[in-house]
Amino acid sequence: MDKKLIGILICPKTLKPLKLHPSGNVLINIDGDFAYPISDGIPKLTIDAAIPVEKISEFDGFSKKNEG
Repeated sequence: MDKKLIGILICPKTLKPLKLHPSGNVLINIDGDFAYPISDGIPKLTIDAAIPVEKISEFDGFSKKNEG
């Protein structure tokens, strides 16, 4: 994903900024509560698409402790 685009995206649940997970497969809100999957380079930024950060490992093999 384009870093400029990530810089303007916000979490639809908390309205706080998002950051790219090291895997590149999800965006995480800065509080570290919710993640939003990225599919074919397009982030799914709907409240229904939000997953708890603890569930990231089910999607891409990473967990919150590896987030850095």
